[in-house]
Amino acid sequence: MTYVRKVIKDAAIGVAITDTPEGLSTIHRPGCAAVIWRRQPVRSFQDWVNRLDPSRLPRTRIIIQPGEVRDAVRHSCDMSNTPDCPEQAHLVDDVTTLAHGFAEIVGAPYLRVRLDVVTTNACKKFHIDAVSARLICTYRGTGTQYGISTNGAEPKRVFTASTGAPIILRGTLWPEDPPSGLLHRSPPIAGTGETRLLLVLDPVFDPEEEI
Repeated sequence: MTYVRKVIKDAAIGVAITDTPEGLSTIHRPGCAAVIWRRQPVRSFQDWVNRLDPSRLPRTRIIIQPGEVRDAVRHSCDMSNTPDCPEQAHLVDDVTTLAHGFAEIVGAPYLRVRLDVVTTNACKKFHIDAVSARLICTYRGTGTQYGISTNGAEPKRVFTASTGAPIILRGTLWPEDPPSGLLHRSPPIAGTGETRLLLVLDPVFDPEEEI
């Protein structure tokens, strides 16, 4: 695992790069604003999800316990008429694995699980999320963009997480002071014809407060 303390070609200050899912727990290290699991997408899955009609990509937004994620993702696939095939099973398995791992890392009994299909500029401004931490994995299209802000200005150098590479980012509720200055955004894709499929996981400690 590489802990990045200076700008390199594929990461930024305070961003850890891991080649194993266990390395995502590096988010707890002092000064670590984000951690990326550097992995290569499965070719057969990537070809399949890239070709799939956007109307058949699964979508959901729900607060559930980690043990309920598999059934929830399967249901979203059924509702979107996502083809029942090994590639769909791979997607369900991957979301489930990421959800369980993230919940363990942040100690959350519940998760807000969001599968989004994005075709325009969603959250195009650089920002920090109002959560303790967030996991984002882009299964199709351009990955999350991030960079270091100086005095609140937009990052001068922008990095992009690879497609299929999960990234955990600290939010404003992470108990560290001062904040790292790492901002992120959804890539601006309006007018390009690109469709993104992304998974977003947030920790939830009291579901009633989220209603």
